[in-house]
Amino acid sequence: MSEDFNYSYSAERQAEVEAIRRKYLPPEEQENKLERLRRLDASVGVPAMIASLALGIVSILVFGLGMCCFLLWTQWAAGAAACLIGAAGMLYAPRLYARLLQARREKLAPEILRLTDELSQR
Repeated sequence: MSEDFNYSYSAERQAEVEAIRRKYLPPEEQENKLERLRRLDASVGVPAMIASLALGIVSILVFGLGMCCFLLWTQWAAGAAACLIGAAGMLYAPRLYARLLQARREKLAPEILRLTDELSQR
């Protein structure tokens, strides 16, 4: 009776096997709620970040255009107007982020609180 015991452990291999196994297991309601909670939490700041970054980038470009009007084309009035518009946009971008983030939190708060209550009671 010569049975040799062979054992090899690889964390990467084990993680891959577990990931494949999870694909074929029946979904549990608890995991679905937790995944939905994670997705909702992660999605709170995304629209606000996109809007404020877009405003900031456009404002920087307008400000740069104003600087070009000043320095290269010697159009003082157009340069001053563009610089003021760009600076105003750059100053407003953080406020826009805060307002949109607050609005998104208020919109998603009932659903997130409901899910956290359900998950914490079970």
